Amino acid sequence: MTASPAPASARLLRRALHAPEADRGNALPAGAWWLWALGLATAASRTTNPLLLGLLVGVAGYVVAARRTDAPWARSYGAFVKLGLFVVALRLLFSVFLGSSIPGSHTVFVLPELPLPDWAQGVRIGGRVTAEQLVFSLYEGMKLAALLICVGAANALANPARLLKSLPGALYEAGVAVVVAMTFAPNMVADVVRLRTARRLRGRPTGGVRAVAQIGLPVLEGALERSVAVAASMDARGYGRTAQVPAAVRHTTNVLTLGGLLGVCAGTYGLLAAQGAVYGLPLLLAGLVTAMAGLRLGGRRSVRTRYRPDRWGVRAWLVACSGAVVAAAMIWAGAVDPDAMRPGVVPLTAPVLPLWPAAAVLVGLLPALVAPVPPSSYGTGKPSSYGAGKPSSYGAGKPSAHGTGKQARIGKEQA
Repeated sequence: MTASPAPASARLLRRALHAPEADRGNALPAGAWWLWALGLATAASRTTNPLLLGLLVGVAGYVVAARRTDAPWARSYGAFVKLGLFVVALRLLFSVFLGSSIPGSHTVFVLPELPLPDWAQGVRIGGRVTAEQLVFSLYEGMKLAALLICVGAANALANPARLLKSLPGALYEAGVAVVVAMTFAPNMVADVVRLRTARRLRGRPTGGVRAVAQIGLPVLEGALERSVAVAASMDARGYGRTAQVPAAVRHTTNVLTLGGLLGVCAGTYGLLAAQGAVYGLPLLLAGLVTAMAGLRLGGRRSVRTRYRPDRWGVRAWLVACSGAVVAAAMIWAGAVDPDAMRPGVVPLTAPVLPLWPAAAVLVGLLPALVAPVPPSSYGTGKPSSYGAGKPSSYGAGKPSAHGTGKQARIGKEQA
């Protein structure tokens, strides 16, 4: 017996869900990755449950492992993970040496306490260290570490050069500063890899305090020089030109943009605060609408064209909406079941994994299924949307004025 062929609808669904290989035509916009990562970061800010935080970090790490390229900026994820671990350790050290306001009855150890004057009430150095304050500090440190790791996932997945193309026209004047800021971290990571490889080839150590001290200054100097060079080249090409607009339009743009940004700040604070989710979301939405109106109106001053603008297809919207779903579910869970989202430490109890918030976090894995698959290797000559196989905009891959092209001409003349 032969198996009956699959229905046409099933074949179409399988073909639609099959992720193609990434190229210039189907690459996800950088904004989609940032919206997904910010959704995960918002979800992490709404809970101190270590199980949910670990699940969020695992989701971000899996998507990065499945969809990052071999480009220099994609290697920054490990640095953010190390930074998150450092934040957790630092938070615990502060709790041990500076104390905590969390009362506790389970003493772990006692440090010598330094007496302080009367005006330093509420602050102590040393003293009794309890298990409750250590667990509380661990939860808070894990929350901040999860925020940093989610931002690191966006840095590893989104091409910073493509992100600049999505800037609103009203912000085009600040493009030079944005270029320097957005290219500094990727350039620094690339310089670290290059210098460590050079030291390894010379037989010198690549780890330890001494090696870090010898590598640190050249890395910072090289990354800043490259970023400034990119900004200078863009400025020389007329980046940031503006057109004449009436004064009324300028004033209206300033009022809308400033008011919208203030609304976004107030709404974000309300969402991140423990008791502000009721008014935080309306303020955030109103601020976003007002700011977008101001930016769109201010875009009239920008005189520019876009080469190959990013297209937001179905896959990009799925990636962005998956992060929004995770954030919305965690915000709602914090209002419905706050005890599960923020487990107590007095009395000291083991955290419990809430099932449906955990299932909502797993929605963040959707980009690992629908996002285009990056090329297998970076710089193999196959064109890709992430810059693989083409000369880098930072000067790598093009003949230098003192490089091989000039040496070849000198050799021909001598011959």
